[in-house]
Parts: sequence; C-alpha cells; structure tokens
Amino acid sequence: MLTYPDIDPVIFEIGPLAVRWYGLMYLLGFACAYFLILHLSRRRGLSLSKDGVSDLLFYCVVGVILGGRLGYVLFYNLAFYLEHPLEIFSVWEGGMSFHGGLLGVVVAALFFIRRRDLPFLLTADILVTSAAPGLGFGRMGNFINAELWGRVTDVPWGMVFPGAGALPRHPSQLYEAILEGAVLFAILYGLHRKKVSAGLPLFAFLMLYGGFRFLVEFFREPDMHLGFLWGGATMGQLLSVPMMLVGLGGILWLLQQQRKM
Repeated sequence: MLTYPDIDPVIFEIGPLAVRWYGLMYLLGFACAYFLILHLSRRRGLSLSKDGVSDLLFYCVVGVILGGRLGYVLFYNLAFYLEHPLEIFSVWEGGMSFHGGLLGVVVAALFFIRRRDLPFLLTADILVTSAAPGLGFGRMGNFINAELWGRVTDVPWGMVFPGAGALPRHPSQLYEAILEGAVLFAILYGLHRKKVSAGLPLFAFLMLYGGFRFLVEFFREPDMHLGFLWGGATMGQLLSVPMMLVGLGGILWLLQQQRKM
C-alpha cells in the first residue's frame, strides 16, 4: 500500500484570496491549449491569428466552465443544488462534469466557427487535441483534492484517501490522468503529424476518451448519492457510451467517404 501524499489543496492565501491547486490545474490546461491551438493551426493550415486563437480559447473556456458545472449539477447532484442553489457557483470546491463541459465547448466552438467561417472538422480536430493535456491536469487536481477516488482494492499501489475510510483504494484519478491526458494526447498528436483526413482526430477523441472513461469507471467509486445505475453501470459509463458510438460512427463515415474518392 502506498501513502497518499496529503497535499494542502490551497497553495497560498493573500487575505481572503486563496490560490488552489485545482484552479491552477485549469490554468495550466488552458495555457497548454493556447499554445497547442496556435501550433496545430499553423501545422494543419487553419487560418487563425494569435488574436483568433485567444478569441477561440476564450469561447471554449466559457463553454467548458459553464457546461462542466451545469453538467455536474444536472447529471450528478440535481437534488442537492435545487436545495442549495448558491452552491452552484462554488466551482473552487470541485464538481465539474467532463460530458457537460464537452457539450459546452461544442456550443461555444460552433458559434465561433460560424462567425469566422472556419472548417468545422479541422477546427474541431485541433480543439480536442489541445484539450487533452488539460484533461490530465484536471484529474491531477482531483487527486490533490482527494476526491473522485477509486474502489477498495488490495493492489500494492492502493492508497487510503482522507475521508474515504480506512481501506486502500485505487488512485483512479491518476489512471484517468494518464489515459485521458498523456496517452490520448500522444495518439491525437500522432494523427496530426501524419496529416490524416480532417475529422479523424475528432472522432478518435470521442471514441478513445469514451473507452478510457468507461474502462476506468470499473476502478472508480461511483458517486455515493447515485451508486450503480441501469445494468450496474455508473453515470460516467452511461454518458460515455454515446461518445464511443458517435466516435466509431464518425470513423466509419470517414472511411466510407474515402472509398468514394
């Protein structure tokens, strides 16, 4: 069993202002996204200036924060937030839904793409690739916050998390950080290096993220207030299935289009 590195979630405080690791992880993710969007736009021939990249990132930041928070409220804990509506704004305490954030980014990006008359598939390819490091940072933030821990286990790397009882658990946040962050980014960036058809990184992202999330959910403790749902699946698994199907369907569609050429 490994010892959980009990890290103070607050890095430092200046009067009433507290700088938290969770927020810093988001800032690192957005910073990486900016430079990756700029780099990949030049590499793939997407017409975006530095100001255009900043504008696109701003739209996506708003989309991911609003969508991620509202997704968590709606999908994971609606009853609680109906009773405590002001808690919806306490994003520094955690509680963001990836699937809600994804929907928020889709809406924001579609609005930006239409305004700038950009190619949808290529822009989406660049966005999802640039988002992958941020997904990994976000899971590191979950780990530091000692939240979203895994199920009880006897593996040698199990950890006893504060507030999770005396039994060791899977550090499932780290599993997700590796798969949804590092591995996913490496695959998507590799596709860009090969200059694959527009749309393939996007659909690969949907299929792979959905698959990775579905897999890790077997090691992650379900939300206490939700537990196991239909067929013994978790909410994360149920929300990931449509992603996998859309991703697979999109890849098959691209292959069909290539055969017609």
